[in-house]
Amino acid sequence: MRDRFPLLVVGGLLITAVLSTWLVRGAARGGFADTLSTWRAQPDGARGLFLLVQESGLPLVRRTADLQIIQKGTGTPVLLAVEVEGAHEEDPDQTALAADKENGLEDEEVPRHGFNRLYVPELSDKETEKLLEHVKTGGALVYVPWGSQENPLLDALGVKLFKADTSLPMRTLVPPLSSPYTLGVERVEAKVQAYLTLPEKGAVPLLRDEPLNMTVAAVVPYGAGWVLVVGAPELAMNQALARADNAQFWLSALRALGPGPYEFDEHHHGFTNERSVVDFARRYGLHFAVAQLLLGLCLWAVALKRFGRPRTPPESTRVGATDALFAMSRLYREGRHHGFAAGLITRGLTQELALHAGMPAHAPPKSVAEGLASRGREDLANGLRAVVRNAETVSSESELKQLASRAAVLRQRIHPSGPPSRALVASTPEES
Repeated sequence: MRDRFPLLVVGGLLITAVLSTWLVRGAARGGFADTLSTWRAQPDGARGLFLLVQESGLPLVRRTADLQIIQKGTGTPVLLAVEVEGAHEEDPDQTALAADKENGLEDEEVPRHGFNRLYVPELSDKETEKLLEHVKTGGALVYVPWGSQENPLLDALGVKLFKADTSLPMRTLVPPLSSPYTLGVERVEAKVQAYLTLPEKGAVPLLRDEPLNMTVAAVVPYGAGWVLVVGAPELAMNQALARADNAQFWLSALRALGPGPYEFDEHHHGFTNERSVVDFARRYGLHFAVAQLLLGLCLWAVALKRFGRPRTPPESTRVGATDALFAMSRLYREGRHHGFAAGLITRGLTQELALHAGMPAHAPPKSVAEGLASRGREDLANGLRAVVRNAETVSSESELKQLASRAAVLRQRIHPSGPPSRALVASTPEES
């Protein structure tokens, strides 16, 4: 244990450093959640939008279940930066318009944080069908795509995305016409990821980049319902709500879509309605679990280490054990039970060597000797045979002492730490 103690100290320091890093990261409120999650309070989160809608008196909930079952009249799903299964890029050359890819708006893939890098489900084909069926029967949907890739949901709506040049500065967006969706909105300021190409009939543009004359947000009809599509995901981020009329745009658009409740999807940001250790760790971090494990390892290391010299037993215990040993030896001496005592010594030695031979403790000495020989311990096997043979001829106290000494030397040879003892070497020729 003394040789491993420096290694344990170094390992403890490393674990402490990693744990401290996780504690600092976990101290950031809402930093565990995904980009545009309503749990994330960082600049690229959507917690501000959730609280804005809540404080405005509109009904809303966080949805942690998948979208495979959507009951009629349950509300309006809100999908913020949710990736859709089957997404593709029909024109890869559009990506060249963007600046160098970074972990931000310039990237075509949603930036992940914390444990969401390991598991964030995409919107499956079945969920896409259920959403479209929900809208077709008169429901509403809010969809804010990330990047400019096409996907089955946009294809069904007839909407195409055109990659915006992300190297351009922040864009000023204005409503091209008056509508309930832009009530009280004069201008909106946000960085644009993709412009919308709308279907020929029925679509209502809500926000337009006036210098470029390109649509950024629109309401698209599908069956008896409507879908609000926004090509600027930054418009829903915490950092953008305080600009211009950005907050008013969301309030007016959501009110115009219907009475709600508005279901902000968190299932596809890594939050499920199943309670488990993995879900708890993904949401809150492994700080407390790792701290408990580290404390247990420290207690285990301390329990294995002896501090100081061995303590002598109490005087009463030592004297009592010595008196009992002398009394037992006197009984054997007076009764001349030398052969019986020799048998006890042989039995104890055989049981101890049987463990090192891979045999049960009740195995006979001959089998134990063969097992030791098969494992390459010829010295122990020969010593055991010599002790067993000498025990059969013990008839005096001196012979019994000599047998006990040989058994003690043989026990010392179980874990050798030097050259063979003279007593063991002297006992080997006797067996030939």
